[in-house]
Amino acid sequence: MSKNDRVVDFANYIINNNATIRKTAIFFGYSKSTVHNDIQKKLKKINVNLYMHVKNVLQNNFLEKHLRGGESTRQKYLKLNKKNKI
Repeated sequence: MSKNDRVVDFANYIINNNATIRKTAIFFGYSKSTVHNDIQKKLKKINVNLYMHVKNVLQNNFLEKHLRGGESTRQKYLKLNKKNKI
């Protein structure tokens, strides 16, 4: 697999799964830095249209991250509350 193939695979995974950089890195077994650099620097040179699509998905994830974090915290305390009642 060439580096260009890897970058395109990262991009397609992000688009198809509405994935974050972190989830993509875990799925492929690479560091977050590698995925981020490949998407931000290399993908733009390989395929601009694909880059713009990935950029939109990542921007949307960025705008929603506080909601996911809040829901995660809510679930954590609901779980703790149930344990304390038992």
